[in-house]
Amino acid sequence: MNVHDSERIGGLLEAQGYLPVPAGSEPDLVVFNTCAVRENADQKLYGSLTKYIYTKEQRPDFQIAVGGCLAQKDRGEIIKRAPWVDVVYGTHNVGALPILLKRAQIEKEAQVEIKESLEHFPSTLPVRRDSAFSAWVSISVGCNNTCTFCIVPTLRGVEKDRPTTEILEEIRSLVAQGVIEVTLLGQNVNAYGVDFGDRQAFAKLLRSCGEIEGLRRVRFMSPHPRDFTDDVIEAMAQTPNVMPHLHMPLQSGSNRILQAMRRSYRAERYLGIVERVRAMIPHAAITTDIIVGFPGESDEDFQATLDVMAQARFTAAYTFQYSKRPGTPAATMPDQVDPEVIGSRYTFLHQFQEKISFDESQKLIGSEVEVLIGDHVGRRDAERGRVAGRSEDFHLVHLNYEPDKKPQPGDLVRTVITEAAPHHLIASGLPISIEKTAGSYAAEVRTQAISLGMPTFSNPEQTR
Repeated sequence: MNVHDSERIGGLLEAQGYLPVPAGSEPDLVVFNTCAVRENADQKLYGSLTKYIYTKEQRPDFQIAVGGCLAQKDRGEIIKRAPWVDVVYGTHNVGALPILLKRAQIEKEAQVEIKESLEHFPSTLPVRRDSAFSAWVSISVGCNNTCTFCIVPTLRGVEKDRPTTEILEEIRSLVAQGVIEVTLLGQNVNAYGVDFGDRQAFAKLLRSCGEIEGLRRVRFMSPHPRDFTDDVIEAMAQTPNVMPHLHMPLQSGSNRILQAMRRSYRAERYLGIVERVRAMIPHAAITTDIIVGFPGESDEDFQATLDVMAQARFTAAYTFQYSKRPGTPAATMPDQVDPEVIGSRYTFLHQFQEKISFDESQKLIGSEVEVLIGDHVGRRDAERGRVAGRSEDFHLVHLNYEPDKKPQPGDLVRTVITEAAPHHLIASGLPISIEKTAGSYAAEVRTQAISLGMPTFSNPEQTR
Protein backbone atom coordinates (compact mmCIF):
# COMPACT_ATOMS: atom_id res chain seq x y z
CA MET A 1 0.00 0.00 0.00
CA ASN A 2 2.91 2.36 0.66
CA VAL A 3 4.35 1.54 -2.77
CA HIS A 4 1.03 2.49 -4.35
CA ASP A 5 0.93 5.71 -2.31
CA SER A 6 4.39 6.51 -3.70
CA GLU A 7 3.04 6.00 -7.22
CA ARG A 8 0.34 8.58 -6.43
CA ILE A 9 2.95 10.99 -5.11
CA GLY A 10 4.98 10.52 -8.29
CA GLY A 11 1.88 11.16 -10.41
CA LEU A 12 1.03 14.33 -8.48
CA LEU A 13 4.53 15.69 -8.97
CA GLU A 14 4.72 14.80 -12.67
CA ALA A 15 1.37 16.55 -13.17
CA GLN A 16 3.05 19.68 -11.75
CA GLY A 17 5.98 19.41 -14.15
CA TYR A 18 8.45 17.44 -12.03
CA LEU A 19 10.33 14.53 -13.61
CA PRO A 20 12.37 11.75 -11.99
CA VAL A 21 15.99 12.86 -11.80
CA PRO A 22 18.39 11.07 -14.19
CA ALA A 23 20.98 8.81 -12.59
CA GLY A 24 24.00 10.78 -11.42
CA SER A 25 22.19 14.12 -11.32
CA GLU A 26 21.23 16.21 -8.30
CA PRO A 27 17.49 16.40 -7.53
CA ASP A 28 15.57 19.59 -6.78
CA LEU A 29 13.20 17.69 -4.49
CA VAL A 30 13.34 14.56 -2.34
CA VAL A 31 10.12 13.09 -0.88
CA PHE A 32 10.16 10.53 1.91
CA ASN A 33 7.02 8.36 2.06
CA THR A 34 7.23 6.78 5.49
CA CYS A 35 5.94 3.76 7.38
CA ALA A 36 5.39 3.49 11.14
CA VAL A 37 4.70 -0.21 11.61
CA ARG A 38 8.13 -1.03 13.02
CA GLU A 39 10.55 0.87 15.22
CA ASN A 40 13.38 0.99 12.69
CA ALA A 41 11.22 3.19 10.44
CA ASP A 42 11.88 6.13 12.78
CA GLN A 43 15.61 5.46 12.85
CA LYS A 44 15.75 5.04 9.09
CA LEU A 45 13.94 8.31 8.39
CA TYR A 46 15.97 10.56 10.68
CA GLY A 47 19.20 8.88 9.64
CA SER A 48 18.35 9.47 5.98
CA LEU A 49 17.35 13.10 6.57
CA THR A 50 20.77 13.93 8.03
CA LYS A 51 22.35 13.09 4.66
CA TYR A 52 20.73 16.20 3.18
CA ILE A 53 21.87 18.84 5.70
CA TYR A 54 24.86 19.81 3.56
CA THR A 55 22.81 19.83 0.34
CA LYS A 56 20.27 22.17 1.94
CA GLU A 57 23.04 24.51 3.14
CA GLN A 58 24.60 24.67 -0.32
CA ARG A 59 21.31 24.88 -2.25
CA PRO A 60 18.59 26.71 -0.30
CA ASP A 61 16.04 26.09 -3.09
CA PHE A 62 16.47 22.32 -2.71
CA GLN A 63 13.33 20.92 -1.02
CA ILE A 64 12.64 17.97 1.27
CA ALA A 65 9.14 16.65 2.04
CA VAL A 66 8.13 13.96 4.53
CA GLY A 67 4.75 12.21 4.32
CA GLY A 68 3.07 8.94 5.21
CA CYS A 69 2.37 7.23 8.52
CA LEU A 70 5.42 8.44 10.42
CA ALA A 71 4.60 12.01 9.42
CA GLN A 72 1.03 11.50 10.67
CA LYS A 73 2.43 10.20 13.96
CA ASP A 74 5.31 12.61 14.61
CA ARG A 75 3.79 15.75 13.02
CA GLY A 76 5.71 18.88 14.07
CA GLU A 77 8.32 16.79 15.84
CA ILE A 78 9.91 16.13 12.45
CA ILE A 79 10.64 19.83 11.95
CA LYS A 80 12.03 20.08 15.48
CA ARG A 81 14.42 17.18 14.90
CA ALA A 82 15.19 18.07 11.27
CA PRO A 83 14.59 21.82 10.77
CA TRP A 84 15.94 21.63 7.21
CA VAL A 85 12.77 19.77 6.11
CA ASP A 86 10.40 21.96 4.05
CA VAL A 87 7.08 20.07 4.13
CA VAL A 88 5.41 17.55 6.44
CA TYR A 89 2.03 16.12 5.42
CA GLY A 90 -0.04 13.17 6.64
CA THR A 91 -1.77 10.09 5.33
CA HIS A 92 -5.08 11.87 4.73
CA ASN A 93 -3.90 14.78 2.55
CA VAL A 94 -1.42 13.39 0.03
CA GLY A 95 -3.01 15.57 -2.64
CA ALA A 96 -1.90 18.73 -0.82
CA LEU A 97 1.82 18.04 -1.41
CA PRO A 98 2.32 20.28 -4.52
CA ILE A 99 0.56 23.23 -2.83
CA LEU A 100 2.59 22.82 0.36
CA LEU A 101 5.83 22.72 -1.62
CA LYS A 102 4.91 25.94 -3.42
CA ARG A 103 3.86 27.61 -0.18
CA ALA A 104 7.17 26.65 1.47
CA GLN A 105 9.02 28.26 -1.47
CA ILE A 106 7.02 31.49 -1.25
CA GLU A 107 6.90 31.86 2.53
CA LYS A 108 10.46 30.61 3.06
CA GLU A 109 9.42 28.49 6.04
CA ALA A 110 8.47 24.90 6.74
CA GLN A 111 4.88 23.81 6.15
CA VAL A 112 3.24 21.20 8.40
CA GLU A 113 -0.28 20.10 7.49
CA ILE A 114 -1.85 17.01 9.06
CA LYS A 115 -5.51 16.17 8.48
CA GLU A 116 -7.52 13.98 10.85
CA SER A 117 -9.72 12.41 8.17
CA LEU A 118 -9.38 11.42 4.52
CA GLU A 119 -9.33 14.40 2.17
CA HIS A 120 -9.35 12.54 -1.17
CA PHE A 121 -9.54 8.83 -1.88
CA PRO A 122 -6.13 7.97 -3.42
CA SER A 123 -7.72 6.77 -6.66
CA THR A 124 -8.77 10.34 -7.52
CA LEU A 125 -5.12 11.45 -7.74
CA PRO A 126 -2.79 11.20 -10.74
CA VAL A 127 -0.46 8.20 -10.67
CA ARG A 128 2.98 7.35 -12.02
CA ARG A 129 2.91 3.56 -11.99
CA ASP A 130 6.07 1.53 -11.58
CA SER A 131 4.87 -0.96 -14.19
CA ALA A 132 2.99 -0.58 -17.47
CA PHE A 133 1.34 -4.00 -17.22
CA SER A 134 0.84 -4.65 -13.49
CA ALA A 135 -1.09 -2.25 -11.26
CA TRP A 136 -2.21 -1.73 -7.68
CA VAL A 137 -5.88 -0.82 -7.19
CA SER A 138 -7.08 0.43 -3.79
CA ILE A 139 -10.55 -0.79 -2.87
CA SER A 140 -10.52 0.61 0.67
CA VAL A 141 -8.41 2.63 3.07
CA GLY A 142 -8.19 2.55 6.84
CA CYS A 143 -8.99 -0.28 9.25
CA ASN A 144 -11.67 -1.03 11.85
CA ASN A 145 -9.60 -3.60 13.76
CA THR A 146 -7.94 -2.92 17.11
CA CYS A 147 -4.89 -5.21 17.05
CA THR A 148 -2.88 -4.29 20.12
CA PHE A 149 0.48 -4.27 18.30
CA CYS A 150 -0.64 -2.10 15.37
CA ILE A 151 -0.61 1.67 15.07
CA VAL A 152 -2.04 1.74 11.52
CA PRO A 153 -5.73 2.36 12.45
CA THR A 154 -4.64 5.40 14.48
CA LEU A 155 -2.73 6.81 11.51
CA ARG A 156 -4.92 5.69 8.59
CA GLY A 157 -8.33 6.06 10.22
CA VAL A 158 -11.44 3.89 10.04
CA GLU A 159 -12.20 1.81 6.97
CA LYS A 160 -13.62 3.63 3.96
CA ASP A 161 -14.75 1.56 0.96
CA ARG A 162 -14.87 2.68 -2.64
CA PRO A 163 -18.02 2.00 -4.66
CA THR A 164 -17.70 -1.23 -6.67
CA THR A 165 -18.61 0.57 -9.90
CA GLU A 166 -15.72 3.00 -9.40
CA ILE A 167 -13.23 0.18 -8.76
CA LEU A 168 -14.31 -1.74 -11.85
CA GLU A 169 -14.20 1.46 -13.91
CA GLU A 170 -10.60 2.04 -12.85
CA ILE A 171 -9.64 -1.56 -13.67
CA ARG A 172 -11.25 -1.36 -17.12
CA SER A 173 -9.37 1.88 -17.77
CA LEU A 174 -6.11 0.22 -16.74
CA VAL A 175 -6.76 -2.75 -19.02
CA ALA A 176 -7.42 -0.34 -21.89
CA GLN A 177 -3.94 1.10 -21.22
CA GLY A 178 -2.29 -2.35 -21.41
CA VAL A 179 -2.45 -3.54 -17.80
CA ILE A 180 -3.00 -7.31 -17.60
CA GLU A 181 -2.52 -7.84 -13.84
CA VAL A 182 -4.09 -5.97 -10.92
CA THR A 183 -3.65 -6.38 -7.18
CA LEU A 184 -6.60 -5.25 -5.08
CA LEU A 185 -5.41 -3.41 -1.98
CA GLY A 186 -6.96 -2.81 1.41
CA GLN A 187 -5.66 -2.64 4.96
CA ASN A 188 -8.19 -5.42 5.57
CA VAL A 189 -9.10 -6.18 1.99
CA ASN A 190 -11.73 -8.87 2.54
CA ALA A 191 -13.71 -6.66 4.95
CA TYR A 192 -14.66 -4.69 1.84
CA GLY A 193 -18.37 -3.90 1.92
CA VAL A 194 -18.56 -2.97 5.60
CA ASP A 195 -19.34 0.63 4.60
CA PHE A 196 -22.44 -0.38 2.68
CA GLY A 197 -23.48 -3.46 4.63
CA ASP A 198 -22.70 -6.25 2.14
CA ARG A 199 -20.66 -9.09 3.63
CA GLN A 200 -20.34 -10.74 0.21
CA ALA A 201 -19.12 -7.61 -1.55
CA PHE A 202 -15.51 -8.78 -1.82
CA ALA A 203 -16.42 -12.15 -3.34
CA LYS A 204 -18.72 -10.35 -5.79
CA LEU A 205 -15.89 -7.98 -6.70
CA LEU A 206 -13.55 -10.89 -7.46
CA ARG A 207 -16.18 -12.46 -9.72
CA SER A 208 -16.76 -9.12 -11.48
CA CYS A 209 -13.02 -8.87 -12.16
CA GLY A 210 -13.32 -12.25 -13.88
CA GLU A 211 -15.69 -10.70 -16.42
CA ILE A 212 -13.25 -8.00 -17.58
CA GLU A 213 -11.89 -8.99 -20.97
CA GLY A 214 -8.12 -8.66 -21.23
CA LEU A 215 -7.51 -8.84 -17.48
CA ARG A 216 -5.31 -11.91 -17.15
CA ARG A 217 -4.41 -11.90 -13.46
CA VAL A 218 -6.09 -10.70 -10.26
CA ARG A 219 -4.44 -10.74 -6.83
CA PHE A 220 -5.35 -9.20 -3.47
CA MET A 221 -3.75 -8.33 -0.15
CA SER A 222 -4.03 -8.53 2.76
CA PRO A 223 -7.09 -10.42 4.04
CA HIS A 224 -7.94 -10.89 7.72
CA PRO A 225 -8.79 -14.44 8.86
CA ARG A 226 -11.75 -13.08 10.85
CA ASP A 227 -13.47 -11.90 7.66
CA PHE A 228 -12.43 -14.79 5.42
CA THR A 229 -15.62 -16.52 4.30
CA ASP A 230 -16.33 -19.51 2.10
CA ASP A 231 -17.84 -17.35 -0.63
CA VAL A 232 -14.41 -15.76 -1.13
CA ILE A 233 -12.79 -19.20 -1.45
CA GLU A 234 -15.45 -20.19 -3.96
CA ALA A 235 -14.90 -16.98 -5.94
CA MET A 236 -11.15 -17.64 -6.02
CA ALA A 237 -11.67 -21.22 -7.19
CA GLN A 238 -14.32 -20.41 -9.81
CA THR A 239 -12.86 -17.21 -11.30
CA PRO A 240 -10.11 -18.19 -13.77
CA ASN A 241 -8.14 -14.95 -13.62
CA VAL A 242 -8.00 -14.86 -9.79
CA MET A 243 -4.59 -16.28 -9.02
CA PRO A 244 -4.08 -19.35 -6.76
CA HIS A 245 -2.13 -17.45 -4.12
CA LEU A 246 -3.34 -16.40 -0.68
CA HIS A 247 -1.33 -14.14 1.62
CA MET A 248 -3.11 -14.30 4.99
CA PRO A 249 -1.36 -13.05 8.15
CA LEU A 250 -1.23 -15.54 11.03
CA GLN A 251 0.82 -13.39 13.47
CA SER A 252 0.88 -16.16 16.11
CA GLY A 253 -0.15 -19.78 16.45
CA SER A 254 -0.90 -19.43 20.15
CA ASN A 255 -4.54 -18.82 21.02
CA ARG A 256 -3.48 -17.03 24.20
CA ILE A 257 -1.26 -14.63 22.27
CA LEU A 258 -3.87 -14.16 19.53
CA GLN A 259 -6.32 -13.11 22.22
CA ALA A 260 -3.77 -10.67 23.69
CA MET A 261 -3.22 -9.32 20.17
CA ARG A 262 -7.02 -8.91 19.74
CA ARG A 263 -6.85 -10.85 16.50
CA SER A 264 -10.45 -12.15 16.90
CA TYR A 265 -9.73 -15.65 15.54
CA ARG A 266 -7.95 -18.69 16.88
CA ALA A 267 -5.45 -21.13 15.39
CA GLU A 268 -8.17 -23.68 14.67
CA ARG A 269 -10.14 -21.21 12.55
CA TYR A 270 -7.01 -20.18 10.68
CA LEU A 271 -6.09 -23.77 9.86
CA GLY A 272 -9.70 -24.43 8.85
CA ILE A 273 -9.46 -21.67 6.22
CA VAL A 274 -6.18 -23.11 4.94
CA GLU A 275 -7.76 -26.57 4.72
CA ARG A 276 -10.80 -25.30 2.76
CA VAL A 277 -8.63 -23.26 0.39
CA ARG A 278 -6.49 -26.30 -0.38
CA ALA A 279 -9.56 -28.49 -0.82
CA MET A 280 -11.01 -26.17 -3.46
CA ILE A 281 -7.69 -24.92 -4.92
CA PRO A 282 -5.20 -27.79 -4.47
CA HIS A 283 -2.36 -25.97 -6.24
CA ALA A 284 -2.73 -22.76 -4.18
CA ALA A 285 0.33 -21.25 -2.52
CA ILE A 286 -0.27 -19.78 0.93
CA THR A 287 2.03 -17.19 2.51
CA THR A 288 1.76 -15.38 5.83
CA ASP A 289 3.09 -12.84 8.35
CA ILE A 290 4.31 -13.85 11.82
CA ILE A 291 5.38 -11.75 14.81
CA VAL A 292 7.97 -13.25 17.17
CA GLY A 293 8.28 -12.12 20.78
CA PHE A 294 4.93 -10.44 21.42
CA PRO A 295 4.64 -9.44 25.12
CA GLY A 296 4.01 -12.47 27.31
CA GLU A 297 5.01 -15.01 24.65
CA SER A 298 6.29 -18.12 26.44
CA ASP A 299 8.21 -21.08 25.08
CA GLU A 300 4.90 -22.92 24.86
CA ASP A 301 3.32 -20.07 22.87
CA PHE A 302 6.27 -20.03 20.49
CA GLN A 303 5.99 -23.80 20.03
CA ALA A 304 2.30 -23.38 19.19
CA THR A 305 3.31 -21.05 16.35
CA LEU A 306 5.77 -23.63 15.05
CA ASP A 307 3.04 -26.28 15.24
CA VAL A 308 0.67 -24.20 13.10
CA MET A 309 3.45 -23.53 10.60
CA ALA A 310 4.13 -27.25 10.36
CA GLN A 311 0.46 -27.94 9.63
CA ALA A 312 -0.13 -25.02 7.26
CA ARG A 313 3.01 -25.67 5.17
CA PHE A 314 3.40 -22.05 4.11
CA THR A 315 5.22 -21.35 0.86
CA ALA A 316 6.81 -18.38 2.61
CA ALA A 317 6.44 -16.50 5.88
CA TYR A 318 7.39 -12.88 6.41
CA THR A 319 8.63 -12.90 9.98
CA PHE A 320 9.12 -9.89 12.24
CA GLN A 321 10.62 -9.35 15.66
CA TYR A 322 8.14 -7.54 17.88
CA SER A 323 9.06 -3.93 18.60
CA LYS A 324 7.19 -1.44 20.77
CA ARG A 325 5.15 1.18 18.95
CA PRO A 326 4.26 4.14 21.17
CA GLY A 327 0.51 4.62 21.30
CA THR A 328 -0.36 0.93 21.00
CA PRO A 329 -1.71 -1.14 23.94
CA ALA A 330 1.03 -3.75 23.51
CA ALA A 331 3.74 -1.17 24.21
CA THR A 332 2.67 -0.92 27.85
CA MET A 333 1.83 -4.58 28.43
CA PRO A 334 3.69 -6.43 31.21
CA ASP A 335 6.02 -9.34 30.50
CA GLN A 336 7.87 -7.75 27.59
CA VAL A 337 10.11 -10.46 26.13
CA ASP A 338 13.87 -10.07 26.42
CA PRO A 339 15.37 -8.94 23.06
CA GLU A 340 17.91 -11.77 23.14
CA VAL A 341 15.11 -14.31 23.51
CA ILE A 342 13.22 -12.67 20.66
CA GLY A 343 16.32 -12.81 18.47
CA SER A 344 16.93 -16.47 19.26
CA ARG A 345 13.33 -17.42 18.53
CA TYR A 346 13.33 -15.37 15.34
CA THR A 347 16.42 -17.17 14.04
CA PHE A 348 14.97 -20.59 14.87
CA LEU A 349 11.61 -19.76 13.28
CA HIS A 350 13.29 -18.43 10.14
CA GLN A 351 15.32 -21.62 9.74
CA PHE A 352 12.23 -23.73 10.48
CA GLN A 353 10.27 -21.99 7.71
CA GLU A 354 13.22 -22.17 5.29
CA LYS A 355 13.07 -25.96 5.49
CA ILE A 356 9.31 -25.98 4.83
CA SER A 357 9.69 -23.50 1.93
CA PHE A 358 12.42 -25.63 0.38
CA ASP A 359 10.39 -28.83 0.70
CA GLU A 360 7.32 -27.18 -0.84
CA SER A 361 9.38 -25.74 -3.71
CA GLN A 362 10.90 -29.15 -4.44
CA LYS A 363 7.41 -30.52 -5.10
CA LEU A 364 7.12 -28.18 -8.10
CA ILE A 365 10.07 -29.63 -10.02
CA GLY A 366 8.77 -31.01 -13.30
CA SER A 367 5.58 -28.93 -13.25
CA GLU A 368 4.57 -26.59 -16.07
CA VAL A 369 4.00 -22.98 -15.03
CA GLU A 370 2.97 -19.70 -16.62
CA VAL A 371 5.31 -16.82 -15.78
CA LEU A 372 4.59 -13.11 -16.19
CA ILE A 373 7.98 -11.59 -17.03
CA GLY A 374 8.88 -8.67 -14.77
CA ASP A 375 10.22 -5.22 -15.57
CA HIS A 376 13.72 -5.67 -14.19
CA VAL A 377 16.55 -8.10 -14.88
CA GLY A 378 18.83 -8.68 -11.91
CA ARG A 379 22.60 -8.74 -12.22
CA ARG A 380 22.87 -12.51 -11.75
CA ASP A 381 20.11 -13.20 -14.27
CA ALA A 382 21.82 -10.92 -16.78
CA GLU A 383 25.15 -12.70 -16.26
CA ARG A 384 23.50 -16.11 -16.73
CA GLY A 385 21.33 -15.13 -19.68
CA ARG A 386 18.08 -15.41 -17.76
CA VAL A 387 14.97 -13.36 -17.13
CA ALA A 388 12.59 -13.62 -14.18
CA GLY A 389 8.95 -13.20 -13.31
CA ARG A 390 6.11 -14.46 -11.15
CA SER A 391 4.19 -17.67 -11.66
CA GLU A 392 0.44 -17.76 -11.13
CA ASP A 393 0.96 -18.85 -7.52
CA PHE A 394 3.44 -15.98 -6.99
CA HIS A 395 6.66 -17.98 -7.02
CA LEU A 396 9.65 -16.08 -8.36
CA VAL A 397 10.86 -18.00 -11.42
CA HIS A 398 14.22 -17.54 -13.18
CA LEU A 399 14.17 -18.92 -16.74
CA ASN A 400 16.44 -19.45 -19.70
CA TYR A 401 15.62 -18.54 -23.31
CA GLU A 402 16.98 -18.81 -26.83
CA PRO A 403 19.38 -15.94 -27.69
CA ASP A 404 17.14 -14.57 -30.45
CA LYS A 405 13.89 -15.10 -28.51
CA LYS A 406 14.33 -13.23 -25.28
CA PRO A 407 11.06 -12.83 -23.35
CA GLN A 408 10.23 -9.18 -22.71
CA PRO A 409 8.53 -7.49 -19.73
CA GLY A 410 4.81 -8.19 -19.89
CA ASP A 411 5.17 -11.46 -21.82
CA LEU A 412 3.50 -14.61 -20.53
CA VAL A 413 5.87 -17.56 -20.77
CA ARG A 414 5.04 -21.22 -20.30
CA THR A 415 7.97 -23.27 -19.05
CA VAL A 416 8.90 -26.29 -16.90
CA ILE A 417 10.50 -26.05 -13.47
CA THR A 418 13.82 -27.91 -13.27
CA GLU A 419 15.33 -26.67 -9.97
CA ALA A 420 14.01 -25.27 -6.71
CA ALA A 421 15.25 -23.22 -3.76
CA PRO A 422 13.36 -21.89 -0.72
CA HIS A 423 12.57 -18.54 -2.32
CA HIS A 424 12.71 -19.13 -6.07
CA LEU A 425 12.33 -21.65 -8.85
CA ILE A 426 14.50 -22.21 -11.95
CA ALA A 427 13.47 -23.28 -15.42
CA SER A 428 16.75 -24.13 -17.12
CA GLY A 429 15.14 -25.54 -20.27
CA LEU A 430 13.82 -23.43 -23.11
CA PRO A 431 10.30 -21.97 -22.88
CA ILE A 432 7.39 -23.99 -24.21
CA SER A 433 5.76 -20.80 -25.49
CA ILE A 434 6.09 -17.02 -25.29
CA GLU A 435 2.92 -14.95 -25.57
CA LYS A 436 3.13 -11.26 -26.42
CA THR A 437 0.40 -9.45 -24.48
CA ALA A 438 -1.09 -5.98 -24.37
CA GLY A 439 1.18 -5.55 -21.35
CA SER A 440 4.26 -6.31 -23.47
CA TYR A 441 3.41 -3.51 -25.90
CA ALA A 442 2.53 -1.11 -23.06
CA ALA A 443 5.92 -1.80 -21.47
CA GLU A 444 7.70 -1.03 -24.75
CA VAL A 445 5.85 2.28 -25.11
CA ARG A 446 6.66 3.21 -21.50
CA THR A 447 10.35 2.42 -21.98
CA GLN A 448 10.47 4.65 -25.05
CA ALA A 449 8.69 7.48 -23.20
CA ILE A 450 11.14 7.31 -20.30
CA SER A 451 14.15 7.29 -22.67
CA LEU A 452 12.80 10.47 -24.28
CA GLY A 453 12.27 12.15 -20.89
CA MET A 454 8.49 12.19 -21.32
CA PRO A 455 6.11 12.11 -18.32
CA THR A 456 4.37 8.78 -17.74
CA PHE A 457 1.67 9.72 -15.24
CA SER A 458 -2.02 9.15 -15.87
CA ASN A 459 -4.85 11.28 -14.54
CA PRO A 460 -7.92 9.25 -13.47
CA GLU A 461 -10.31 12.04 -14.42
CA GLN A 462 -8.80 12.35 -17.89
CA THR A 463 -8.93 8.58 -18.32
CA ARG A 464 -12.61 8.51 -17.43
